[in-house]
Amino acid sequence: MALNLAHQTGAAAAVTAAPAAPRSAVVAAASTVAPSSTAPSSAPALQAQTVTVDPAPAQGQDSVKPDLAMVCQALVDGKPEAEHADVAAEVKSKEGVPVFVMMPLDTVRKDGNSLNRRRAVEASLAALKSAGVEGIMVDVWWGIAEAEGPGQYNFNGYMELMEMARKNGLKVQAVMSFHQCGGNVGDSVTIPLPKWVLEEMDKDQDLAYTDRSGRRNYEYVSLGCDAMPVLKGRTPIQCYADFMRAFRDHFATYMGNTIVEIQVGMGPAGELRYPSYPESNGTWCFPGIGEFQCYDRYMLSSLKAAAEAVGKPEWGNAGPSDAGSYKDWPEDTPFFRREGGWNTEYGQFFMSWYSQMLLEHGERILSAATGVFTASPGVKISVKVAGIHWHYGTRSHAAELTAGYYNTRQHDGYQPIARMLGRHGAVLNFTCVEMRDHEQPQDAQCRPEGLVQQVAAAAREAGIGLAGENALPRYDETAHDQVVATAAEKAEEERMVAFTYLRMGPDLFQPDNWRRFAAFVKRMSGAGKRDMCREQVEREASGVAHATQPLVQEAAVALTN
Repeated sequence: MALNLAHQTGAAAAVTAAPAAPRSAVVAAASTVAPSSTAPSSAPALQAQTVTVDPAPAQGQDSVKPDLAMVCQALVDGKPEAEHADVAAEVKSKEGVPVFVMMPLDTVRKDGNSLNRRRAVEASLAALKSAGVEGIMVDVWWGIAEAEGPGQYNFNGYMELMEMARKNGLKVQAVMSFHQCGGNVGDSVTIPLPKWVLEEMDKDQDLAYTDRSGRRNYEYVSLGCDAMPVLKGRTPIQCYADFMRAFRDHFATYMGNTIVEIQVGMGPAGELRYPSYPESNGTWCFPGIGEFQCYDRYMLSSLKAAAEAVGKPEWGNAGPSDAGSYKDWPEDTPFFRREGGWNTEYGQFFMSWYSQMLLEHGERILSAATGVFTASPGVKISVKVAGIHWHYGTRSHAAELTAGYYNTRQHDGYQPIARMLGRHGAVLNFTCVEMRDHEQPQDAQCRPEGLVQQVAAAAREAGIGLAGENALPRYDETAHDQVVATAAEKAEEERMVAFTYLRMGPDLFQPDNWRRFAAFVKRMSGAGKRDMCREQVEREASGVAHATQPLVQEAAVALTN
């Protein structure tokens, strides 16, 4: 058995789903333009059940090395873990938080047929397993797996990865990535949408999100046309559902045992949001407020209908004209300043419509996803929500508003999202868990800690699981301490159900970073145990780092080539 078996995430506990909130005339009007393909369904919310295995107490580094080295070699050779049961320890349930690691964005070659840097992936997975990691997360790119034409799927490269993960005893979180890779924070490669989708977007540019100045964004198909047969005779929602169904069928033997989570992409960077802060071509830079993305004709048609429904047709011609531009700050704009237009009757109308369109988009995709994966026991569904922490300390929360989160000093924007996920039993995956307030620019009123607390409260109120990610690559103990405190060192009912570490790469496998990471995984998996001390963790992490040194060196070199 491996040195440290992290926690199995899985069985659902029945929790009554939160009832859908009554809809206003604004929402009803918006629904007539882009109706949901399926009525919302109730489903039990998911909670994690976890088990841990404690390694045998280390008597000193020398006594740990041989057993660890034997385990690592067994992983490389593919020998059954049972042959090394002497290294394992007693299983304890419901302690700690399982850690997953994000794979590189270009793990699978662009032709979809095989893995990039196969030797690096093999060595990396063996090293991750030996460090006690629960599994990996990988983007299953729409632009790779359905690149050749509608309904022509190629999952060969992903099949190679799934088999490799199963061989190493690792679980997989598979992300249905219906967005473009490139143009966002951390995007090191470019993977566009499928060519046949881009051809349709070229013919009808209103399929792309559009800002006030007419700038088009091709990261993701506009949610305004969710229910329109604009992609070679299919609606975008039908395309997403068909893709997920093909994935489920292709990996049927892996579902529930190796593949334990499907994260459903719902917007740019895979997040449920509008592309309000694109970094490409210098359009936006931190900590700008971003811009509303409601100017394609499908979105404007919905806005017009919503305005007419409330007897204010003049509100339906466009979004706010005084909301500034991407790089502005709230006080630079009449709409977002302290007593600005966001808090007027018009501002409340517009934000209700804009955020509800995003919620209905999420509802439609989740209805499709639950319909596809209901027959796959042991597989959770999750949705990623962006951690927009800048200007959180202001009254208007401008950057959140342009992204579609109607969250202000007076209005909670995350409860409706959590309740929507609760109706489908989905997990809420949230970023910026590693951040501390004092590390951020104070003049931008960044409040990541307060934001995480608000989202966690919304998840608890909705009875759904909360999972976390770090927003930016961090390898230091300060960031690790913050994640452990936020995600794991809580009462059992408040712990996160999983944490996904961004990202596997050569930097992670640098000796000091790897040793700190091994200690971090141990602390996450052992959280809640009174006999866990920092010195013991560091000692065992040093043993892991020493035993896995050959694998880690091989992975680091191969990942840089």
